[in-house]
Amino acid sequence: MAAPVPPPRDAILADVRRALQEDLGSGDITAALLPDVPERACLLCKEPAVVAGAPWFEACHRELDPQVRIEWRVADGDRVEAGTVLAVLEGRSRALVSAERTSLNFMQTLSGTATTTATYVEAVRGTGATILDTRKTLPGLRLAQKYAVRAGGGANHRIGLFDTVMLKENHIRVAGSVSAAIAAARAAQPGLPLVVEVETLEQLREALSCGCDRILVDDFGPEERREAVRIARAAPFDGQIPLEVSGSVELAGLRAIAEDGVDFISIGALTKHVRAIDLSMKLGAPPA
Repeated sequence: MAAPVPPPRDAILADVRRALQEDLGSGDITAALLPDVPERACLLCKEPAVVAGAPWFEACHRELDPQVRIEWRVADGDRVEAGTVLAVLEGRSRALVSAERTSLNFMQTLSGTATTTATYVEAVRGTGATILDTRKTLPGLRLAQKYAVRAGGGANHRIGLFDTVMLKENHIRVAGSVSAAIAAARAAQPGLPLVVEVETLEQLREALSCGCDRILVDDFGPEERREAVRIARAAPFDGQIPLEVSGSVELAGLRAIAEDGVDFISIGALTKHVRAIDLSMKLGAPPA
């Protein structure tokens, strides 16, 4: 697949500068012991993975050595095997060493998110269901992790509380009903997407009748979920409003949910339960 479009450069630089300051502080006192000479290094992946994070990796190194050369041998979104050389770098020895940990932290975390996402995407392949992320991201790394989800073949839910109106249980309770909540949301934000979370089939029918951009069926059991799909696809609604499943979704039961006919499945574990991919960066020529 094609590499995903990264966030704006300013957003990447903000992530990188914050992380470098955290690590370098007043300066890398150990790297200062090295002679500052031209050097090579290689980025090695030590386990099977889906790669993600190249823009952040590059920005880390260019912040400390604008002249560094980075030759990528893979692209974000590529699936690689253990022992794959991802990139070869040529730059100043001190800058390479100083940027190493921070650049790896970004790369291993985002590759972990991409790899997990790819596993979920593969589990529903052929069903027509799309895997979505959530807002359950590492603080300060939302755009980075959502990029990694795209690298793994998933799609993004709303970025934050500002770009999509999402009516949940509390909003509906305060408004008095699903229809009242939808009417208030449309009046206040007519230009934004509207997602409505429902907890019963009665609420589902109400949301379908009032109209919105997507309906989230939250914690429905299998029979209730299949009935929700039947209702949404039958006349008079005719499948015009897609259904999303969220809540208590685990990999083991994922395909069964997708085969029920829902359009989207949102999974917090893609970005919340992060297991970093094992990467290393070594000075010297890459292994043969």
